[in-house]
Amino acid sequence: MLFYTFNSQEERRAFGGSMFIELQFCKLPVGTKNKKIISVDSIVNWQNDSLYVSNENMFYNEYSRILNCGMYGNLKCGVVDIFGINYYSPSLIDTIIEEIKKNKPLDYETLIEWLNKAKQHNGFYVLGM
Repeated sequence: MLFYTFNSQEERRAFGGSMFIELQFCKLPVGTKNKKIISVDSIVNWQNDSLYVSNENMFYNEYSRILNCGMYGNLKCGVVDIFGINYYSPSLIDTIIEEIKKNKPLDYETLIEWLNKAKQHNGFYVLGM
């Protein structure tokens, strides 16, 4: 299993402390400027509706080819940075889902289900360790 969910932060801490990559919904309003979206001050870590990854190497090996279009803190785009902020706009979600379905990486069903929920938000983040 690559992706984990937790019902509380106590449950997350008991499982693995704080050494996780967090896939988090962007809950800022649609139309928010990119500079604000990727600002550290706009992100509240450890959300209960996030997906968590404890094995960063496996995640990178399985998903870096697919998550190759995220926006970094410097407003440039590229392959997922497992140590930084990566933002994926709502317009990218369907393309990412199609790539996941085509490649079938580890635990892909869990991520597709979560990404379908991300469509109700202003995209999503991959927040590095």
